[in-house]
Amino acid sequence: MNDYRAVNLANWDERAPAHAASSGYALQQFRDDPGYLSEVVRFDRARLGDIAGLRGLHLQCHIGTDTLSLHRLGARMSGLDFSGSALAEARALAEAAGAEIDYVQADAYEAVERFGAGRFELVYTGVGALCWLPDIARWGRLVADLLAPGGRLFLREGHPALWAIDDERPDHLLVPEYPYFETAEPVMYESKGTYVPTEAQFQHNWSASWNHGIGEIITALLDAGLRLTQFVEHRSVPWQALPGAMICDADGEWRLTDRPERLPLTYTLQAVKG
Repeated sequence: MNDYRAVNLANWDERAPAHAASSGYALQQFRDDPGYLSEVVRFDRARLGDIAGLRGLHLQCHIGTDTLSLHRLGARMSGLDFSGSALAEARALAEAAGAEIDYVQADAYEAVERFGAGRFELVYTGVGALCWLPDIARWGRLVADLLAPGGRLFLREGHPALWAIDDERPDHLLVPEYPYFETAEPVMYESKGTYVPTEAQFQHNWSASWNHGIGEIITALLDAGLRLTQFVEHRSVPWQALPGAMICDADGEWRLTDRPERLPLTYTLQAVKG
């Protein structure tokens, strides 16, 4: 199994309709309430600041709930994802919400080819995106190329320390099992389910992913000429990343039940070009 893109594409193409139908993505709330924002965007609302009028690109946008949320905050958004199935759901949601969002199907690394260099004042990437990219240094250069002078990257991601933890231990001990640092070969993982509630049954259950250490991510951006302006680590994550060891708070974020100060679960990072 070495065609990692094909493996991941089959996995995401099959799961996108189930995600759109699941209460976990709250598409009905988006349709019913023109002011509704995704929990991920609401979490960082104060850190985002005023984005009205900014030309924005959401890399690896999946079914577009965060993309639509940024549009509702006033940004002129485009979205990019490699899954045609996911983008079909994103386009349908945007149409139902009366939102003009330009969605393009392509690999993340092809974004400059598809959109052009220096076009965006905001590049946004949400939770669970970077792990599907094999080369974080290349991603850093991509972000820098996409941004106009003075443009900003806004990233909230799962923490690489979390990605390294064995999430299937019955004793719920926090034990590193997977790589923390980027590796040449991916971690191959088989899962019959997905991260939101659904009764759907899936046939394509393998995925290939890569972790990237915090130092590797920050260095990729610095080497690409960006200036780091914010880095905040969080004790919560927007899905039950460690089943049986977490509780959900009123904002829909999951935290360790026992001594949550032991492990960072996500982080928010901002960097500026020029």
